[in-house]
Amino acid sequence: MKRPTIADIARRAGVSKVAVSYALNDRPGVSAAKRALIKSIAAEIGWRPNSAARALNGARANSVGLAVCRPARILGVEPFFMELISGIESELSARSYALTLQVVPDHEQEMETYRRWWGEGRVDGTILVDLHWDDPRVPGLAELGLPAVVVGHPSQSGPLVSVWSDDAAAVRETVEYLAALGHRSIARVAGLPRLVHTRLRDEAFTAVCAERGLAASITHTDYTGEEGARATRRLLGSRERPTAIVYDNDIMTVAGLSAAHEMGLEVPAELSIVAWDDSPVSQVVRPALTALTRDIPAYGAIAARTLLDLIGEREVADVETPAHRLLPRGSTAPPPPS
Repeated sequence: MKRPTIADIARRAGVSKVAVSYALNDRPGVSAAKRALIKSIAAEIGWRPNSAARALNGARANSVGLAVCRPARILGVEPFFMELISGIESELSARSYALTLQVVPDHEQEMETYRRWWGEGRVDGTILVDLHWDDPRVPGLAELGLPAVVVGHPSQSGPLVSVWSDDAAAVRETVEYLAALGHRSIARVAGLPRLVHTRLRDEAFTAVCAERGLAASITHTDYTGEEGARATRRLLGSRERPTAIVYDNDIMTVAGLSAAHEMGLEVPAELSIVAWDDSPVSQVVRPALTALTRDIPAYGAIAARTLLDLIGEREVADVETPAHRLLPRGSTAPPPPS
């Protein structure tokens, strides 16, 4: 987990550290061929300017990185991320650590951000979010040597430590609750299909609905209110209209509630809805939303604590946190008589 240093470059190039310094700073004293070799090695091992002094004296940056590959406009209205970050920050600030946050457009830029942070000594570790199936960032971070903790299921975290909760159990509890109320047709308005937690929820939803003999459908979205409302309109305008809808976040749930009202349907008399993640917005709308709830700031704090233990070279292992629990409120009821 050692950052690349001038000494590493010198050893691989078979020259002195002084020669490396001259080459990297374009000073005379080394041949053009040797300069090119040194710079090639520096690029290959991920060395960046200003990293040498920190790496040689063993100093830490006292900062943790969080790169988020989602549009900034979504982050501003996504309660989950704001609560997760608040939990991370609460743990870091108590240890005199800072949080370095970067919004990136894609995973390629995200990996470049990690390489820059690590090479320049800006962070001591990172928290990886929005885990994908066969995620290339996992082996990339492992190869880079940057201490990292994955917020996601351990089945896809590879050699990295993961902090996770059992989404399948939460899905099962929700579907069984709706079935007990009498619902026979349930829809799921899900998030991005490439995310690991989306696929695990999809699989659990399909399985439990099949076990119960329920009609089931899944619509994938980008988590925005606009997409949540659009998906709701399509579902409610279909020939086989569901009597209950489970959403992957509360922003889409609120948008779905509004769409149902626009179409003249009463919630919960004619349609039951359930939100995933129980932010304050779930309780201020009318009717208040039945929701899958958990302590998200605590989730973030556990991820930060695990990463700091990893940075401190203490023994760490995957951490399973408590699963969401269903909190019934006013947005669910038995379906209308058929």
